[in-house]
Amino acid sequence: MNFPRASGILLHITSLPSRFGIGDLGDEAYKFADFLANAKQTYWQILPLSPTGYGDSPYQCFSAFAGNTNLIAPEKLVEDGFLTFDEINQKPDFPVGRVDFGKLYDWKNWILSLADERFQQTTNGDLRGEFETFCQQEAAWLDDYALFRAVKKSQDQRLWLEWDEPLRLRAENALNRAREDLREDIQSQKFQQWLFFRQWNELKNYCASKNIKIVGDVPIFISLDSADVWCHPSQFKLDEQNRPRFVAGVPPDYFSATGQLWGNPIYDWQQMQEDGFDWWTRRVKAALKQVDIVRVDHFRGFAAAWEVPGGDKTAVNGQWVSVPGNELFNALKNAIGDLPFWVEDLGVITPDVEQLRDSFGLPGMRILQFAFGGDTKSSYLPHNYIQNCVAYTGTHDNDTTVGWFNSQAGKGSKRDEAEISKECWFCLKYLNTDGREINWDFIRAVWASVANSAITPMQDLLGLDNEARMNLPASSSGNWYWQCKDDDFSDELAGRLRGLTEIYGRS
Repeated sequence: MNFPRASGILLHITSLPSRFGIGDLGDEAYKFADFLANAKQTYWQILPLSPTGYGDSPYQCFSAFAGNTNLIAPEKLVEDGFLTFDEINQKPDFPVGRVDFGKLYDWKNWILSLADERFQQTTNGDLRGEFETFCQQEAAWLDDYALFRAVKKSQDQRLWLEWDEPLRLRAENALNRAREDLREDIQSQKFQQWLFFRQWNELKNYCASKNIKIVGDVPIFISLDSADVWCHPSQFKLDEQNRPRFVAGVPPDYFSATGQLWGNPIYDWQQMQEDGFDWWTRRVKAALKQVDIVRVDHFRGFAAAWEVPGGDKTAVNGQWVSVPGNELFNALKNAIGDLPFWVEDLGVITPDVEQLRDSFGLPGMRILQFAFGGDTKSSYLPHNYIQNCVAYTGTHDNDTTVGWFNSQAGKGSKRDEAEISKECWFCLKYLNTDGREINWDFIRAVWASVANSAITPMQDLLGLDNEARMNLPASSSGNWYWQCKDDDFSDELAGRLRGLTEIYGRS
């Protein structure tokens, strides 16, 4: 699929400013859409929208199909008549500029439970009809997900592998009993999903009215603690007790000397191929109902995946195992047509990964922060970009550009002081700058490049240091917390970005 010359901003929904503890689908999301339009941007890139589990990572979710109900906007529930302003104002003292997930969960569950009670009492036929239609249309995943979350709640939120064997192994009589005993909780889960998708679709339609396209994110792997693995164990490499025989990760790399052990179960690709990749087709179709363009995470895993024995504590002892990526993408193309994909082709990229990417004409990623550690032939340097790529100043996994420029050895990468000094010297020479506004130097270089698509994280637009970093790979805490502040979407900032966007033909 061909993409026009355009640009945009990476900002996850949780990072929008909000007085309700976390960025959501309310007024600030619409203000940001207006900011993008004012700056003449085409893309709003986000992270996965699925419900997060332990660690709050959007890449470790309870479902590949469901929505994150923490993103439901409280004020819109007031507009719908499900809550009152007094009720939503009975909130904890949330911090500014940082999500406190611990404070958030209990309060958000409380207001969503209140909204559910009101909905059960409503006589509004239109709302009830809309809810019933949603349940019917999404039943293929919604019924399983609602049951999974209801049972999980009844089991004190334990990992499903720790449930009693009849439930863990999905004995039909145990499932029927759970459906009966947990009927109210199951219905509540469906109601909350309806609220999420109702609000999300309204926002997406508003963005479309402003000619803004949403770039979503499909993680390659699924969390072990998910409805997907519990309901479809044959799709994964599990033992007779449904425990993972192998888990996903990557070998030692830029971020970690022992690799990254993600812990996600590995797909049984042979089984998936035999059933025509049905699960993947349904997953991608669902994603493309939510967003306009899909960023395919860890694309190299579709050529070969790093499989680590299930009991290992690091990713060092893994091995590359081939994946039928060509057959998968052909199946997706037959089912969907042109594939509106951007692919994260980072990490250990071998000829088979490049062949898979290029045979389907998929644009890969070029990260400017990676450009200055080698020589002038680096594919991350703008003079070596091709048109069919997506150029970034940095991503959610990188430090901010200001943080990168001011980085110290041992914090966020394996670089030593000599390497950091060398990279900074090369960077200043290459960009012909004194570094006082290094974030804008990066944005200009990416915007001026031949890459069809150019993206910068909001943190780089604001010139923030590493306190605003979104995620540090191979770490288990301190991630996903960053939030914008109320005055960050200023007309002045939009005007400056609009100027670059017009100059370099991306408006």
